[in-house]
Amino acid sequence: MIKAIVLGSDDRFTLATAEAPAPGPGEVAIRVQYAGLQWGDVLVGNGHLPAPRPFIPGFEAAGSIVAVGEGVDTARIGRPVTALTASGAFAEFVTAPAALAFCTDGLDARPAAAFGWATPTAYDLINTVTRVRPGDRVLIHAALGGVGSLAAQFAKASGAARIVGVGGGGGGGGGAEQADYAAGLGYDHLISRTDFPDALADEEFDVILDPVGGPARLANLDRLARHGRLAVYGNMATFEPVRINANELLMNGISVLSYNSNLLSRTHPERLAASAAEALRLLTDRQVHIDISAEYELAEVPAAIRRLAAGGTRGKTVIRIG
Repeated sequence: MIKAIVLGSDDRFTLATAEAPAPGPGEVAIRVQYAGLQWGDVLVGNGHLPAPRPFIPGFEAAGSIVAVGEGVDTARIGRPVTALTASGAFAEFVTAPAALAFCTDGLDARPAAAFGWATPTAYDLINTVTRVRPGDRVLIHAALGGVGSLAAQFAKASGAARIVGVGGGGGGGGGAEQADYAAGLGYDHLISRTDFPDALADEEFDVILDPVGGPARLANLDRLARHGRLAVYGNMATFEPVRINANELLMNGISVLSYNSNLLSRTHPERLAASAAEALRLLTDRQVHIDISAEYELAEVPAAIRRLAAGGTRGKTVIRIG
C-alpha cells in the first residue's frame, strides 16, 4: 500500500492509502519525489473535470522509474524523469505513458516537478500556436502563473518587441514589488485584472494568450491588431460560451486558435513530447527559469488547491512526497 491524496465521493481531498499502481503496456512506474500543482487539480475538485471516485489527483510527477510495462526499454529503470500523467501524481508511486516521461539528468526533482504541463504548454502557445515573430507585441493573461511566467520568457526569446501582462491585484498590477517580479520574467508592463482593458488605452497586440474566457475573451478580440492571433487555452473565469463573428475575423485577418495539451497528449503524444523535450532543454540550459513560489507536504494538498483556486498565486507550487 502507498500513501496518496484521494478525492472521495464526498468531494473532499483526504490523505489515505491506496494500492500501488503497476505499469501497463507502454507505461512506466515512478517513485515520486515531488509533484506539481496545476489548474487541472482545481477543476477536478470543483467538478469541471469529471473523474471517477475515489480518484487520486495530480498530473505532474518527478522522481525515478522503478518499473516498466510491456514494450518499454528496461534500461530506463532507475532513470530520473519528469512525467505528465493522466492522474495519480499526489501519491508515493504513479504510472505514466513512457512517451511523456522525460529524462531529467542534470536537473533536481524539485524543479523537474515544476516543469509539469505548464512549460510545454507555454512553449507551444508561443512557438507552435501563435508563432511569435521578432517585433510582435504580446499580451498575456494570468501573467504571473505557471504558464504565463514561462510564456513571457519564451516570447522574449522569440524576439517579441513588447510584452504586457495582465495579473495580480490592485491598481497598477499589484504594486512595485509585483511589477519588479514581472520585469524579471520579461514583461515590459504589468496591469491588474481589474484594470483590464481600460489601462491599455488604445494599445493593440499581435498575439494575445487567453486562459480566462467570458467577457475578457471578447475584450481581447478588440485588442488584436490586423493579422493578430488570439490563443484560447482555458476558461478560468467562466465556462459560459462567447459568440465570435467569423466575418469580422476575416475582414481584419485575425485568428482565434485553441490549444488543449491534454487532448494533444492523447491524439498526438509525439508532438507534445517534442515540444516538452525542447522546453526541457531550455530549462536545463538555464535559458528559461521556473519560479517555485510555494512547497507543501502531501497532507497539505487540500490547502494548496484551495490557495490556487483563490487566485493571487504566482510561479509554481510543488508538493514534496518522497
